[in-house]
Amino acid sequence: MSNKRFHPANGPSQRQLRVGELIRRTLSDVLNRAEIHDPELNAMSITVGEVSCSPDLKVATVYVMPLMGSVPVEAAIAALARNKAELRHRVAQGLTLKYAPDLRFRPDETFDRLDDTRRMFSDPSVARDLGPQDEGDDD
Repeated sequence: MSNKRFHPANGPSQRQLRVGELIRRTLSDVLNRAEIHDPELNAMSITVGEVSCSPDLKVATVYVMPLMGSVPVEAAIAALARNKAELRHRVAQGLTLKYAPDLRFRPDETFDRLDDTRRMFSDPSVARDLGPQDEGDDD
């Protein structure tokens, strides 16, 4: 019996993480150098925060965010989706995989979650629980 089945509870494999990072770097370089033949996309400053790959490496979900809120996230995702074929071709040139992964673009909500976490830690009831502990209880 094969022991190579995917178990989602285990998290992504090292290969998935490595390929995701390579895709992220490649896309960042392509967008930074404005190599795509779309003036609207080239005018946007887009950050590629993370890329997560499916277990078979055929689908890559790319989490993006426009820098400094210069354009709405939906507009950036729409521009990337319009140029998905050219971006996929550029990614395929930089990777040595059998198949070029299909790119799916999603908004990166990491910074929103970071703000929520900071807000939660600034709550007085949470700060009280996180404060210094009394060492006198050991007697």
